[in-house]
Amino acid sequence: MSFVLTNGTVYTGYAKLDSCGVYIEDDGTIGDIFNMKRYNQKTFPKGTIEMDLQGSYVLPGFIESHIHGIGGFGTEDNSVESILGMSKRLADFGVSRFMPTIYTNTEENMIAGIKAIVEAMGQEEGAIIQGVNLEGPFISPKRIGAQNPEGVREVDLDLFHRFLEAGQGHIICMTVAPELKHMRTLALEARKHNVTLLAGHTDATYENIIEGMQCGILHSTHFFNAMSRLHHRNPGTVGAIMIQTNMCAEIICDGVHVHPELVKLLLREKPIDNIVMVTDALKPTKQRCGCLLANGVPAVLNEEGAFVSKEDPDLFLGSALTMIQGVRNLKKWDISLSDAVQMSATNAARIYGINKVGSIIPEYQADLTILDENFQLKALFINGKLVRDRFV
Repeated sequence: MSFVLTNGTVYTGYAKLDSCGVYIEDDGTIGDIFNMKRYNQKTFPKGTIEMDLQGSYVLPGFIESHIHGIGGFGTEDNSVESILGMSKRLADFGVSRFMPTIYTNTEENMIAGIKAIVEAMGQEEGAIIQGVNLEGPFISPKRIGAQNPEGVREVDLDLFHRFLEAGQGHIICMTVAPELKHMRTLALEARKHNVTLLAGHTDATYENIIEGMQCGILHSTHFFNAMSRLHHRNPGTVGAIMIQTNMCAEIICDGVHVHPELVKLLLREKPIDNIVMVTDALKPTKQRCGCLLANGVPAVLNEEGAFVSKEDPDLFLGSALTMIQGVRNLKKWDISLSDAVQMSATNAARIYGINKVGSIIPEYQADLTILDENFQLKALFINGKLVRDRFV
C-alpha cells in the first residue's frame, strides 16, 4: 500500500522543509519528498492513499536506544510477551524502533532476558526491536546506581561470548566501566562483533576515559548520571565527555535526571550529531493500572515526575520519560526542533549503524512520526505501514 502525505512541515534529520509532501512507496520506503508547489505536477500509482497533514510536523520515527520498560512491561520479566508489550506501547508515543535494555543482573537472568528479546524479534505489532542493549555487567561497584550489585562482574571474555551466543548476532551495545582491568581486550573483542561499548556506571578518571577512547569506547551512558564527577584537578568521566568532542553522549531529557540548563550546556559544548536523547524509562512508565514495580522494587511517581521507592521515597529508581515528552521538553527549553530530531532519531541510527533509518531521505525506510502543533502524536508509520492513525 502506498501513501502520499501532503501539507506537512518535514524535518528530515538534516533540514527543515516547509509546506512539503512525502510519498511512501508500496515497498515501505520513501519514494519522494516534494514541495507542495510541485504537487499538481506529480502522479502517483492508482490506489495511493492521500493524507492531508494540515501543517503537522513530519519527523523520522523516534529511535529509543535505552529503555527498560513501559506500560507495565519490562525487560526484567524475561518474557517474550513483555517485550512485545513494550513494542505495542512504544508505538503510542511515536517510537518506530527500540533497543530493549537489560539491567546488570546474574548471568542466568541476563541471558534469559537476551533470549526473550531475540525470540520476540519479528513478532512486533508496534515498534521494531532493533537489538539488545546490555547495561553492564562489567561496571564499577562504586557507581552501581539502580543495577543489581549481585550481578556486577570483573571483565570476563568467556561471559561476554556467552552473551553473544544467546544474542545470536543481535547484541548492539553494552555499558562498561573503562577503568576495569582487561577492558582494552574486551573493547577490541567487542569491535570484532560490532558491539558498541558505552562508558557508564563508571568511576573512571579523565585518563581512563581517554584510554578507553583509544580502543574504541566512543559513546557514553546517561550523561551525568552514575559516573565520576567533574573536578578541577580531575575532570573525571563528566569532564572527559564534555572536553572530548568525538565522545558521544546519551542524555535523559526529563528535567529531573539532568537540569535543563546542563542539557543546553552540553549542546553548546558538543556537536549536536554526537548527542542521543534516551528515556531510560522503567517498567511502570505510563502503566494504566496495577502495582507499580521497577526491577522488582515497589515504586511511586514523585512530584518531579521520576520513580522512587515506595518504601523509601528518598531512593531514586529512575525515569518515567517517553520520547515524545522528551521532544516537548527540548522545545520548552528553547532547543530547536531540528536539534531534537537529530537527538531522537538521526544520531542513534548513525552511531549504532542502523542502515536507512533515522532520516527522511528517498530510498530510506518510511519510519515517520507525525506530530501536531502541540506535539501530540497524529500518526506513525513503520516501514511504510500506518500503525497509528489519530487523524480520524
